[in-house]
Amino acid sequence: MSGTRHTGVYPHHIDAGDAGEAGDGGDQDTWPAAARGGPAGGPVPPDDSPNHPGTPHGSDGPDGPDRPDDPLGSHGPHASHGPHEPGGPDGSGGSDGPGGSDGSGGSDGPGGSDGSGGSDGPGGPGGAGSRGGRGAGREPRIPLPRTPVEDGGLPQSAPSPAPPPAPPAPARGAAVQHVPLVLEHQVLTSLLGAWALAVCSPEEAAAVDAHLGACATCAEEAGRLRRAVALLQRPESLDLDLALRNRVLDGCLARRPPRIPVPEWATPYDAETARLDALLQDIGDADWHTPVRLRWFSADGTASRRATVAGVVAHLLAVDGLVAVALGLPDPLGEIPAPNPAPASRTEAYWRASHLPPTRAVRAPWRAQSHDLVRTVSFTGSGAGRMPVSYGDFELPLHDAMVDRAFECWVHAEDIAQAVAYPYGPPSPRHLNRMIDLAARMLPAALAQRRRAGTAAPGGHRHLVAAGAPGRSLRLEIEGSGGGEWLIPLDSPAAGSAAHEVAHVALDGVEFCRLTAGRVPPEEAAAGQDGDREAIRDVLFAAASLSRM
Repeated sequence: MSGTRHTGVYPHHIDAGDAGEAGDGGDQDTWPAAARGGPAGGPVPPDDSPNHPGTPHGSDGPDGPDRPDDPLGSHGPHASHGPHEPGGPDGSGGSDGPGGSDGSGGSDGPGGSDGSGGSDGPGGPGGAGSRGGRGAGREPRIPLPRTPVEDGGLPQSAPSPAPPPAPPAPARGAAVQHVPLVLEHQVLTSLLGAWALAVCSPEEAAAVDAHLGACATCAEEAGRLRRAVALLQRPESLDLDLALRNRVLDGCLARRPPRIPVPEWATPYDAETARLDALLQDIGDADWHTPVRLRWFSADGTASRRATVAGVVAHLLAVDGLVAVALGLPDPLGEIPAPNPAPASRTEAYWRASHLPPTRAVRAPWRAQSHDLVRTVSFTGSGAGRMPVSYGDFELPLHDAMVDRAFECWVHAEDIAQAVAYPYGPPSPRHLNRMIDLAARMLPAALAQRRRAGTAAPGGHRHLVAAGAPGRSLRLEIEGSGGGEWLIPLDSPAAGSAAHEVAHVALDGVEFCRLTAGRVPPEEAAAGQDGDREAIRDVLFAAASLSRM
């Protein structure tokens, strides 16, 4: 097409060839006034003029009216540019001349649109005559600015709606409001199992909790499920095995025996003082003033004395001093006078002599004394086990006194642990067996003392025997760790006889020790009983009478 270049999309673009025709054959390198809208070429017709869109020269241009021989007319694709003009738009020929639009030939000549020939000539679209007009090597011209959309009449796209404003973020630290779930009764019932296992979401758990306060049936079912969950897996303690220390020591001593071994009857005291010292090391300063209730059994029933954690350790220090005095070690009471050497009397004297309530400072002298006791009995040797230790109203040999002190250390350590909420277990089975054996051997003397005091059962079922002859016996069976069987003489302190067995009692090992410590009343002792009920009652009350402060 000779009127307009369509290589771009600029309808107002005018090449220099057009400028040459619009003028008077002047220099084609100069933009014509028509291209600038000047008077030489007349006003530039608008895009919707009768001429071809974008064509700068109409039929009334400077070259006169349309030629009659123009087969397409003045409004066809080839505008008339004069009968004999050598230069068509962007070419050297007119409409029928040798140069067509953007080529060297006319519309039917050898140079067509965008080629060297005419429209039907050898140079078709994209041929050698493309952008011809001024000859080969002509540089492309810079197009005019693109017409804005507002001026071109094209419809503008509607602006996209603005996104809705985001909700304001909650302030830091502000509580997030959760909308409570509203669930039907059947849905809440189906969630009870997950609620018991604690696998519900927070919203579901809150809904179930609110429902349980209003529905008795679901509350009862939830309670049963919670108890069933507790049976699925019992919580395991994170504390070390109580027998671990003994196993480690046994392994070490098996490889390298000590030059001065600790006597077997002193190992329970060594172990229990070490366990209590570990407990005291873990508690804080304020825990040393935590109230502790010391309990024991007397003829009138259960007795008690209020103390603190530091006061209990001071009590152990004062009573262990009985063994220290027997071994020739310094007395922890020093110059403090005590009315008698009984454990309770020594403890009360030590407490009264303190100007201030005992604090954690009492731990150091107690621990130092326990080390001295173990070291001394080790150097003394096993032969010193028969040395008597006075408790005021009775005596014990040294090997039994050390077991007795280990037993009291464990019992009072449990009192402290209960007061400060500290996990604490029983002694090792081997040490527990020694404590049970000591209590079983002390039962005949306790029975005889109760008979002398008139607190034993009536003698309707009791018969006298010759001195040293076996009489009636009760079989004491201790179950669990450290357990065993003992025949307890009922009529004389002589050895019991299975031939005269009249009753059988079975207790757990730890339960029996707590009974002898006064922590369990004899009426409440969980015991399996068979045989003479009065004999069983006498033995249980005699075991409780072994306790003291």
